[in-house]
Amino acid sequence: MLTCRTIKSLTQCLKGYRAAGLRIGFVPTMGFLHAGHGALIQESVARCDITVVSIFVNPTQFGPNEDLDRYPRALEQGSRALPHRRRAPALRAGRR
Repeated sequence: MLTCRTIKSLTQCLKGYRAAGLRIGFVPTMGFLHAGHGALIQESVARCDITVVSIFVNPTQFGPNEDLDRYPRALEQGSRALPHRRRAPALRAGRR
């Protein structure tokens, strides 16, 4: 499994898969993976050749009185929890 920390690096990582005409699934998350995420990932794996999972805490989803800095982030824990790691070659995490 690869970890891509920018959209540019993810695009580069997926270039060969796209060129080969493979179907790429995408499961966006904000981290702290749970059974619901697992079900979405398994569905993507069943329908697609490659599955990309993002773990990205998006600051635009927080209002002015919400505490973005205190939102839990556990990239290592989340990436270890990914089912079907062989079929999910890319994990997009970090900033845009």
